[in-house]
Amino acid sequence: MNVLVIGSGGREHALCWKIAASPLVAKLFCAPGNGGIAEVAECVSLKPLDFDAVIKFCRDSNIGFVVVGPEDPLVAGLVDRLDAEGIKSFGPSAAAAQLEGSKGFTKDLCAEFNIPTAAYGRFAEAAAAKLFARNMGAPIVVKADGLAAGKGVIIATTLEEAEAAIAEIFSGRFGKAGAEVVVEEFMEGEEASFFALCDGTTALALATAQDHKRVFDGDEGPNTGGMGAYSPAPVLTPALVQRVMSEIIEPTVAAMKSRGTPFKGVLFAGLMLTKDGPKLIEYNARFGDPETQVLMTRLDSDIMPALIAAHEGTLDKVSPRWKDEAALTVVMAANGYPGDYAKDTEIGGLEAARALPGVQIFHAGTRAEGGRILANGGRVLNVTATGKSVGEAQARAYKAVALIDWPGGFCRKDIGWRAVAREKQTA
Repeated sequence: MNVLVIGSGGREHALCWKIAASPLVAKLFCAPGNGGIAEVAECVSLKPLDFDAVIKFCRDSNIGFVVVGPEDPLVAGLVDRLDAEGIKSFGPSAAAAQLEGSKGFTKDLCAEFNIPTAAYGRFAEAAAAKLFARNMGAPIVVKADGLAAGKGVIIATTLEEAEAAIAEIFSGRFGKAGAEVVVEEFMEGEEASFFALCDGTTALALATAQDHKRVFDGDEGPNTGGMGAYSPAPVLTPALVQRVMSEIIEPTVAAMKSRGTPFKGVLFAGLMLTKDGPKLIEYNARFGDPETQVLMTRLDSDIMPALIAAHEGTLDKVSPRWKDEAALTVVMAANGYPGDYAKDTEIGGLEAARALPGVQIFHAGTRAEGGRILANGGRVLNVTATGKSVGEAQARAYKAVALIDWPGGFCRKDIGWRAVAREKQTA
C-alpha cells in the first residue's frame, strides 16, 4: 500500500526509515518532511493542520494508511477526519488525544480511576492557583493546561518562582494552552519514558527508553523537548514494567473505553519512579522525540503490522521483536536552543559520520538546498548508534558527533550517563 507519514522532525525520520523497510509499503510519502527524510520518502509540501489538503492528497495518491507523527493534528482531529473519509490511520481521535491536549483532563481521569500521579489542583484564574501553591509549599510544579511544545512546564524551587510562573501562564505567553493552569506536587525519583501501542482495548508494551530533558550536561539548565535518549532503560526492570502496565496503562485504556472515547495509537507515559512505585507525570498521545529514534533502531520486526493492528483492533495478535542490543541518540541543537537560535547554518561531515558502523543519523530540523544540508530548527540532528551495551552505543554516537562539522550547533556530552554508571556497577 501507499503510506503517508505526517510530520517533519527526527521522530518522523525514524518512523519513515523503519516504514520504508516494510514489504507492505509500495510508496512512502512524508508531509512536509525534511532534508533527511527526503532520502527515504517523497516529501510533500502539505501543512499537517490543513486537513482538506491532506485528504485531497490521500485521494490523489491512493494512500492506504496514514501515520500521524506530531500532537497538534491529533488534538485538532485529523484522525477523526480520516476515519470519516474511510482512510485508515495510526493515532487517536481528538477526544482520546485529550490525554495530551489537556493536562487537567488527564489529572482528572487519574483521580477518577485511581491511577497513581502527583497531587494537584486545576485552576482557571491566578489567585486560586497561587493560594493552592502556598498551601502545598515549594518545590512545586506549574503547568499550562494545553499544548505548549514542551515549554509549558515550570519546576519552581521557591513560592516566588511558582507565583511568577502562574502569572506568566495566565498572561497569555502560551496562548490558548494557558487558559487553565495545573499546579501539582513535586515528585522525587528518576524519570523514564514508557510506550504502549493501544487498539482501544488491548495495550502492548514496547521496549523501554529514557530521555534527557535538561539542555546542559549534568541535567542542568531549562527543560527542552529532549536532548538525547537510550534504550533499553535498565531502571525499568521487568517487574516495574508489569506494574506500569497494570497500575497505569491498562487502567487508562479501560477508562477511555468506558467513557466511549477508546484510545488507539501509541500511549507515551512520562513516569516518575518514586519510592512508592511508578507514578504518571503526564501522557503524550504520540511517539516520543527523541525516544522513537532509539526504539526504531532496536525494533527487529516490521513496524507496519503493529501500526495496522492498532487501527484494526487486533493488537492481541501482534508481538514485535527487539534486537538484543542497546541504542543511544544524541540530539545536536542550534546554538541558543531552547531560546532564540540562528537558522540556515550549514552542516558538514554527515556522510563520514553515518559511515561509521552501527550509526544512523536522523534529521530533526534540516532542509536540503543545492546539495547542502542547512539547519532550520532548534533540535536539528539525532546522531544514533547501537552497541552491545549502552556504554558502547554511547561511545559510537559521540565518535560520530565528532565527525560532524557544524559550528552553529551543540550537544550534551553525557547522554546515557545513568545507564552507563549502572552497567559499570554490575560489570
